[in-house]
Amino acid sequence: MDQMDALRAPGALLLALEGRAPLELGATLATWPLLRTAPRGDGHAVIVFPGLGAGDFSTVPLRNFLNSQGYDTYGWDLGLNFGPREGVLQKSIERVEQIHEDTGRKVSLIGWSLGGIYAREFAKSLPKRVRSVITLGTPFAGDPKATNAWRLYEFASGHKLDDPELLAHIKEAPPVPTTSIFSRTDGVVAWPLSIQVESKRAENVEVLASHVGLGLNPVALYAIADRLAQPEGKWAKFDRSGWRQWFYRDPARSSDQVF
Repeated sequence: MDQMDALRAPGALLLALEGRAPLELGATLATWPLLRTAPRGDGHAVIVFPGLGAGDFSTVPLRNFLNSQGYDTYGWDLGLNFGPREGVLQKSIERVEQIHEDTGRKVSLIGWSLGGIYAREFAKSLPKRVRSVITLGTPFAGDPKATNAWRLYEFASGHKLDDPELLAHIKEAPPVPTTSIFSRTDGVVAWPLSIQVESKRAENVEVLASHVGLGLNPVALYAIADRLAQPEGKWAKFDRSGWRQWFYRDPARSSDQVF
């Protein structure tokens, strides 16, 4: 049994620490002037997909920030996310295609938790229409039962998480620049599930955040802005040098190091 197979869901302490999400939002509001100094966008469209049981309301702070940075930002516009129910995936694909057609430019996709699975899969299906993918605490790299939400997912979606071939497919990175933002203090998803194999167009960026706060956390928001601002066709990995090393730890360090 390898390390990934032996993973367990985050324990009670980390789950309890999910209550810090309002503090993360408060930190974002307090540092808003500094956040506005993050790299600005070029106006291309960005779609944000919410996590399990959440809707577009949960991504309002993130989308407002991206709008202020010069992006044309959209929610997923399909109510609460209860998994890939009938019509959800097709309507989302059609939305990506329509926005691409309307703007004449490739679209970036951001997905929070389960929403990140959607973002990665849509990029695989529509590589000529998707510019980049960013996921936040998304469990794509191993047993999805190493989370504290898998029972809710199976109940809400009616889908069982027991298809090895599907899980192997989900683990594959999209053929576009892809960033996985994760936290070792995630109380919902075991953080190794959010680690992808690094390549010329796939990277991992670590932040200190709760799972519920990943889309509200100022350090995560800055990283998102930096990634989206990469010139099309000239994407480069996140630069952790200088002052950034104090906020973004090396994601490749020992797996038993939390801080």
